[in-house]
Amino acid sequence: MVIWHTLNRFAPNSPLLHAQENKVKSLSGDLTSCQKTISVVIIISLSLSVLNPSYNCLFIEKLTTVANIKSALKRIKIAERNRLRNKAYKSAVKTLMKNYFQAVEAYISNPDEEHKQTVDSTMSAAYSKIDKAVKRGVFHRNNGARKKAKLARALPKTSAEAS
Repeated sequence: MVIWHTLNRFAPNSPLLHAQENKVKSLSGDLTSCQKTISVVIIISLSLSVLNPSYNCLFIEKLTTVANIKSALKRIKIAERNRLRNKAYKSAVKTLMKNYFQAVEAYISNPDEEHKQTVDSTMSAAYSKIDKAVKRGVFHRNNGARKKAKLARALPKTSAEAS
């Protein structure tokens, strides 16, 4: 029941949590009847992400591994945590790039100061997220540079900026 108490501590009144109650109880029951050679790792990811509020959902997965060494189980857990973090960063970068391209299209169709500020702010947000992803090892630095160059090429230079 440790699993259930942990979940209840993170989101005590979540309707999704109550819907998953039976699944969590059955998974925690499986832990006690686990065989020696197969360890059951329960990964509970409560993605209350700052990156994207739409990730406010509960993922419960049951993984079976052959590993029964403590350090190997820990590495599996860490790899899964990193995979979810990388996935969140990649998704956020794609979304910010898409928002930037839409802002550029709006600016090209109607070049005024308001659209220019929108383009600048979305470009800044996208650059920042790409740089953070590179810093944390989600993207290789060349991949980050390529993405930033793609963003820079999307906005055509005006005659005032060229001179």
